[in-house]
Amino acid sequence: MEHDGQLELYAAVAVRLKEAHAKVRALQVPEGVRMALTRKLLVITAAAKHDLPGAARRLERFTADLDEGRFPDEEA
Repeated sequence: MEHDGQLELYAAVAVRLKEAHAKVRALQVPEGVRMALTRKLLVITAAAKHDLPGAARRLERFTADLDEGRFPDEEA
């Protein structure tokens, strides 16, 4: 039944990624910051295809940083 746990984790990560993308879109930040955040989310999405538990951990850290207002510097 390990497969069921993997499916549940996949579903949870998918929902959290969707929520994170919505949060990033709603932020009132310079476009360069938004682009950097979006790139980070795309990297996490790609990682989920190969390392789902690792991607879930990265997404957790990303969301915590977002919630606490820690944003990357604006891209040049």
